[in-house]
Formats: sequence, C-alpha cells, structure tokens
Amino acid sequence: MKYLIPLLIAIFLLSPTFTNACSVLFFVDSSTGKTYVVNNEDYWYDVNAFIKIEPKSKNQLARLWYGWDKFAQGGVNEVGLFFDAAVTPEQPKINGYGNPKSNLGDDILANCKTVEDALAYLEKRKIALTKSHMIFGDKSGNAVIVEWVNGEKKLHWINDNKLIMTNYLLSDTSAGNYPCYRYESIEQNLEELKSSGEEINLLRVGNAIGQAVQPPKTDENNRVGGTVYTSFINLTDMEFVLSYKLSNKNVVKLNLNEEFLKDKGQKIKLTEK
Repeated sequence: MKYLIPLLIAIFLLSPTFTNACSVLFFVDSSTGKTYVVNNEDYWYDVNAFIKIEPKSKNQLARLWYGWDKFAQGGVNEVGLFFDAAVTPEQPKINGYGNPKSNLGDDILANCKTVEDALAYLEKRKIALTKSHMIFGDKSGNAVIVEWVNGEKKLHWINDNKLIMTNYLLSDTSAGNYPCYRYESIEQNLEELKSSGEEINLLRVGNAIGQAVQPPKTDENNRVGGTVYTSFINLTDMEFVLSYKLSNKNVVKLNLNEEFLKDKGQKIKLTEK
C-alpha cells in the first residue's frame, strides 16, 4: 500500500538493533473524535504468525486477533474493543491470582464490549500477569494499561488523548527496561503531529510509531528477530491494516464491519510475497 511507504522508510533509517520488545500507541484525535491504535509486535521471525477472525455466535462477539501458537497477542472485536500485551520485568505472583491457562485475549474479545468489561473479566477470572502488562481501549476513546506490581493491581488511564505502552512498568520504572527510547520517540513524534496542523489519519498516527520498530537482526545462534508485524486500526471506522515483516508488499487490509458480518471464521497466514 502506498501510504505505508513513508513509515517503512523511517523504520529502516532510524531504528536500533533488535530486542524482544513491543510498542503500542492508543490515540484519540480531539478534532474529529476518531480513535486509532498502532502496534509493533517484535519477536522471532521464524514464528508462524497469522490473523484469526471468529464469527459472531449466540453468546460471543465477532472478533479478529493476531499472534502465533494458538494465542492472541492483540486484537479487536465487533464493537471496537482493542487489547494488546507487552513483556515486562517479572513480578511476584499475587495470592489467589495467576497467569491464564487459555487464550485470554480471545476470551476477552469474545465476551467484553468496553474497557470496564475487560477489567471486570480479568477480576472474575482472577488473572494477574507476572511477566506482562496489558492495554485495553475502546471505540469511545477510553483506554487503560493494567499492571500487577509488587502484589497490587495498578491502572494507568488515558491522559491527554494518548496512551503509550512499551516494555517497562509504568508503576515501577526501577524494575527495568527504563528509560525507553521507543516510548520517548512515540511521545515526541505524536506531539509533533498534533502541533503540525496536518490532517490526522491512520497513516500519520502510524508514522508516530515508526522509530519504535525493530529491523531484522541475527543473534549469536543465527536466529533472526525483529518486528514480526505492525498493525494499524481505526476503531471509529473499523479499518484494519497489517504489515508483515516491515514490508509494504506483505500487507493485509480489511474492512472490519464487513468481515464481522460473515458467517464463517477465517485464518489468514502471514507470508512474504
């Protein structure tokens, strides 16, 4: 797609070496009220990544999620609820709570309509992640990052129409992965966009996260890692775009409203062209 080209140019010129890292930006355009989400999913290139679309049923919402190994790394449902997660420094387990044993992301998208629903679902299931935090956002513009730090649940709500998540704990920066150049670059690029006077759209919001991607890098064991995919979602208009392995050729573009009306599920394998 043409509109990904500027983003991908910025990616290769400005990004540092690969680490096991992820970056998420949730943003509300104050002039139009439109809500956008962009996510870089960084991992090993040899995973069999895919997009899964589940149809609506009597008791479950239609939803789309992406990931590998039968687990959702992020996704969105028919009413515009979004989620993602990112690895953080390990925290002690909270008594009575634990890590999920099922596909938590899919479960949340199937059963929840709002950010508050998602938080209540975590509590109902007694979920408290020890090595990750999660972000939830919905079409209304509400969003939150939930962390479990030092035995307590901590919530960080959207402020000034933006919420950014990388791989350090907002509740305890001393735990590690801080300072984070990716977080800082996203914040700086977003402020430049807001003050530029240019029309805000999915392309320009996506460009704000361009410096946070990880170009492919081979480790000492000859394994290649980097940004496996970048997802772009306009929650207001239900527009979805995913670029696989930093390529403007390996692009999936979907109208979510149309996809969620279909009776049959789909599995879209992400491949290089």
